Amino acid sequence: MATIRKLRGRWQAQVRRRGMKPRCKSFDTKLEAEKWARDLEAQVDRFGAAPDTRILESTTLSELLERYKTEVSPTKRGSVQEIQRIDVLKRHEIAYRTMVGLSPQDISSFRDERLKIVAPSTTVRELAILSHVIEVAIRDWGLPLAKNVVKLVRRPVIRNERKRRLEGDEEQRLLDGCAGGKIPFFKTLIILAIETGMRRGEILGLSWRDISHNRRVITLTMTKNGSGREVPLSQRAFDALVEWKVRSDPDQPRVFPMAPGSLEQAWYRLLVRANVDGLRFHDLRHEGVSRLFERGLNMIEVSSISGHKELRMLKRYTHLSADDLVAKLA
Repeated sequence: MATIRKLRGRWQAQVRRRGMKPRCKSFDTKLEAEKWARDLEAQVDRFGAAPDTRILESTTLSELLERYKTEVSPTKRGSVQEIQRIDVLKRHEIAYRTMVGLSPQDISSFRDERLKIVAPSTTVRELAILSHVIEVAIRDWGLPLAKNVVKLVRRPVIRNERKRRLEGDEEQRLLDGCAGGKIPFFKTLIILAIETGMRRGEILGLSWRDISHNRRVITLTMTKNGSGREVPLSQRAFDALVEWKVRSDPDQPRVFPMAPGSLEQAWYRLLVRANVDGLRFHDLRHEGVSRLFERGLNMIEVSSISGHKELRMLKRYTHLSADDLVAKLA
C-alpha cells in the first residue's frame, strides 16, 4: 500500500514492495501523488517490477519523433511524405511534452486544434504517426510506458467519399485540351487513367518494361497496398500507349517522365483550358473503376484490376446508375 504524506508544502507518495527498491516522488497536489502511486503499483502487479520512469521525465515527444524519422521512416515506401508530416509534428507545441506528462487530454487537444486547420484525413494520418512512434518506442526501444495514450483518443471521422464522374462531353473536352498544353504525353496519360483506374503514383511510376505488348498487360510489381498486380489494357489504352511509344525518347525508360507535383499543375491548367469544374485527377480512377462495373465485370474481377483489397473501399468508387440496376432487377 502506498504512503501519501505532506512534506515541506508538497505531497510525497512512497511505494514499498518486497523485492524492489522503494520509490518516492513529490507532487503539488495530493490527487497527483495518489494517481502516481496507483499507476506504479499497477505496473508492479502486472510486470512484477516497477520501471525506472526517470527516462520518461527527460525524454520529449520531439526526441522520439526525430529518432523515428531517422531509423524507421526511411524503410517505408512513403518515407518522403511521412518525414514531411513528422517535421510538421515537431513544430507543434505537443512535441515539447515529456513522455511522463503526455496524457490523452494532450492528444485530444492536439486533435481538436488540428481539425480547425487541416482536413480530418490529415489529422488521422498525424495521429497514426504519433501512435506508431509511441508503439515503436515501447516495443523496440524499451521506453517504460504503461500504455499508448494515442490509442485512448477518438479518431476523427473521415467523410471524403466523392461521387464525381465525367459528365456530358467533359472527357472529350479534356482530351482536346491536351493539344493546347506543353506535355506531349498528357492525352495518353489521361486515357490510361480512365481506361484502367490506376492510381496516380502507379501511372507515373510506369516504365516501358512493365508493359507486355504481346499479352496487352501492365505488370505492377509494387503498389500502395504492398502487393503487385497485373492490369489488362483495353484496346483504346493499348493503342494510345503504342502511339506514344513511337514518339517518345527511346533512351527514356519511364513511360511518363513527370513528377507528381508537375502533374497536379498540368492538370489544373488543363481544367481551365477545357472549362471543366470540380474534377480532381483521382476522380479519373473513380470513373475507370465505375466503368469496369458497367461493362459487366464482377467484384472479384474489378478488384484484381483496381487493386482494392476491401469491398468497403471498392464500393466507394462504384456509383452505378440506379436506372441500370432497376433494369437488372427486372
